[in-house]
Amino acid sequence: MELTPTELATLTYRKASFSGPHDNCVEVAELPSGGRAVRNSKRPEAATVTFTTGEWDAFIKGVKANEFG
Repeated sequence: MELTPTELATLTYRKASFSGPHDNCVEVAELPSGGRAVRNSKRPEAATVTFTTGEWDAFIKGVKANEFG
């Protein structure tokens, strides 16, 4: 089920504690389906990217395995 932009805007987004004072970071919210929504903290009204639970789990595993650099 895809959420509307209005529904995505009402989610509770969290920002990384390492984002610093300039808010130059992404924000993440849990979707009702268990997936995640990601948006730019400087432009929260702009596009939001969504990920299924499986996609998000694969991303987190990749981060923990240092696959991205």
